Amino acid sequence: MKVLLVNGSRREKGCTYTALSIVAEALNREGIETEIFFVGKRAVSGEVESLVNELAEKTREADGFVFGSPVYYASPSGEIQVVLDRLFSCATAELRCKPAASIVSARRGGTTAAIDVLNKYATINEMPLVSSCYWNMVHGNTPEEVMQDREGVEVMQILGRNMAWLIKSIEAGKREGVVQPAPAKKERTNFIR
Repeated sequence: MKVLLVNGSRREKGCTYTALSIVAEALNREGIETEIFFVGKRAVSGEVESLVNELAEKTREADGFVFGSPVYYASPSGEIQVVLDRLFSCATAELRCKPAASIVSARRGGTTAAIDVLNKYATINEMPLVSSCYWNMVHGNTPEEVMQDREGVEVMQILGRNMAWLIKSIEAGKREGVVQPAPAKKERTNFIR
């Protein structure tokens, strides 16, 4: 079992990476393999297609996902939004019904608005959202400050534990013959007539 954690920051080893690493450590303790995929500036420097193709390939082997971003102007980074826009249009089948969580890092505010944006990618694709004991956020300007956010660290640890539990529960269900729901034919209402 494996969880793919997507780091939507411009900084490879910054605050978002620190938060994702805490989640990954909790997953590893539960016997779940993890990989942190760094988006970086490739998403906005003309490499978005190759980046999304790499990520789409990794979605096939992943059983769950954590999408992470710093908060910029009360939103996720433009980098992660560009990548998720493309990924969710080309890897719909590989993502559908797999557990997902969103985490954000911020100096101060805009966190819940940013989490909301990230969560919508998962919910439109029928992915169960994994929660923690509070909103999935950490605060700090540096990785060291993030580690001083004791509540945020705990939230990330519990998130990893809850993600592991859900993935194991889904796997147990499959072994018992519980079948994933078939995709529904989606109605597309046009409000302009």
